[in-house]
Amino acid sequence: MTSATDVVMQRMLTVPDFPSEGILFRDLTPVFAHGESFRAVVDGLIEPFVGQFDAVAGLEARGFLLAAAAAIDGGVGVLPIRKGGKLPGDIIGETYDLEYGTATLEVNPASLPAGSRVLVLDDVLATGGTIGASVSLIERAGWQVAGIAVVLELEALAGRERLAGREIHSLVTL
Repeated sequence: MTSATDVVMQRMLTVPDFPSEGILFRDLTPVFAHGESFRAVVDGLIEPFVGQFDAVAGLEARGFLLAAAAAIDGGVGVLPIRKGGKLPGDIIGETYDLEYGTATLEVNPASLPAGSRVLVLDDVLATGGTIGASVSLIERAGWQVAGIAVVLELEALAGRERLAGREIHSLVTL
């Protein structure tokens, strides 16, 4: 089987001027749509953390795809980290800054036992805002962050700096 890095580079599309002029959008949809490639990516994301996590957190929305597959692969549960207003019950939220405003992520602390080790998965690490908010939520809920894994890291946007001190695994860095 081809390595996860190779399949991402072979199948990822670069779309100029999307969603606005001057942006190079990295579309991972073709990677996810190809079974062998998707399997290689999921395996590649969790491999450095095998045996170190009790659940996998997926960030809405593309992170859900990765987390669900990784949870099955790792024999653990999946924890959805949702956009604000999508979860019932006693939830906690974390609001963070976007380039055009703010957004909120939420989680239900009753989803996992206290002290659970949670691996955070998402498709792209850009500025680190979304992942940073997720890390904060996980810790506020009483869980431990086992690590962070992403398919693609956009190095120029310095998201890794915002997550200093965290173990981060990126399949591809551009």
